Amino acid sequence: MRLFRKYILLILIAALCAGCGGSTDNGNAPATEGEAPATESKAPADNFTEEELKALDEGARRAPAGGPAIGVTREATSSAAGNKVPAAETKKKGIIGYSAMSLTNPFFKIIADSITSEGNLNGFDVVVNDANSDGKLQAEHIDSYIVQGAQAIILNPCDRLSVGPAIQKANKAGIPVFTCDLQCVAEGVKITGHIGTDNFQGGQLAGKAMIELLGETGGKVLILHFKQANSCVLRVDGFMKEINAHNEGRTEARIEIAAELDGGGAKDQGFQSASAALQAHPDLAAIFAINDPSALGAYTALEQAKKVGQVKIIGFDGELAGKQAIKDGKFFADPIQFPVKMGKTSVQNIIKYLNGEEFEEMVLIPTYLYRKADADKDPELK
Repeated sequence: MRLFRKYILLILIAALCAGCGGSTDNGNAPATEGEAPATESKAPADNFTEEELKALDEGARRAPAGGPAIGVTREATSSAAGNKVPAAETKKKGIIGYSAMSLTNPFFKIIADSITSEGNLNGFDVVVNDANSDGKLQAEHIDSYIVQGAQAIILNPCDRLSVGPAIQKANKAGIPVFTCDLQCVAEGVKITGHIGTDNFQGGQLAGKAMIELLGETGGKVLILHFKQANSCVLRVDGFMKEINAHNEGRTEARIEIAAELDGGGAKDQGFQSASAALQAHPDLAAIFAINDPSALGAYTALEQAKKVGQVKIIGFDGELAGKQAIKDGKFFADPIQFPVKMGKTSVQNIIKYLNGEEFEEMVLIPTYLYRKADADKDPELK
């Protein structure tokens, strides 16, 4: 059985290498919508071993750097891949619409490139739009895809709740809606399929890393949150599960959450919130940021406050800048995600759905805790 799984993994890595690539950074969403339950995302993840997840990350990094530009034609993609297939040989299958949360965030740019590449290679025109973290703009994208008669829609919901009415319009039009990375938890909507990270498990890894840092001495921790995104709620839930378990029954060496502030999923907001926390809590020991951009903003705050080395940072994502920060000693560790696989599998599941084939409606990919030992061996880093 183990041998079979490794064989499947090798096929997956080969597919990633033949697909597209990218890098990672900022981004996230608009107005908050209160606390919605995030439990549906805790479906069982693929049971990969740590070694297999390392191999998956290495396979994704060996994929052609950059991938195709957004909106490229199938002919251009095929030529770049060495498959010289004349356009006339491929009958267009229609449009796939993709509304990205924020293309200023390289993480979502990787997903966009992966969706575009896989869609083009399978005969679809892919229309990519940047919602720029604006829920109203994303709703307009969905309306546009409906008017264009899209075969399917892929979303990274800017807001886990307020996107609901727009998705309901697509449901009524008979257009399947797939979510990628971020989930919609609004009531009364039909999501045909979802692929993303097992964010609860990733949060647990971040919590265990924090205990590794502070378990013997205890200390105050800042959480840079982003509650609009269901994925980030789950990351913090997983993180707190580990911290609460560590603190249970302890009178000493407790890890205290000094503050939980909005990091905006972005460098600027991460900087502002971390700066405020450092002033309010001069004895702060560590920061857990729900993504790498807000973690990078927090590091800038440490530099300005002359606290580098005194306050440790754990991020989340595994974007190139985050991995470099780990190598440079700016971050302690990162639970890393696999955006290339997310985009590619989203398109593959759309194809299966349109062909009437069975597919896994909920796919959660476990994270892997990336440390300095990994960064020191990473050929992408300086």
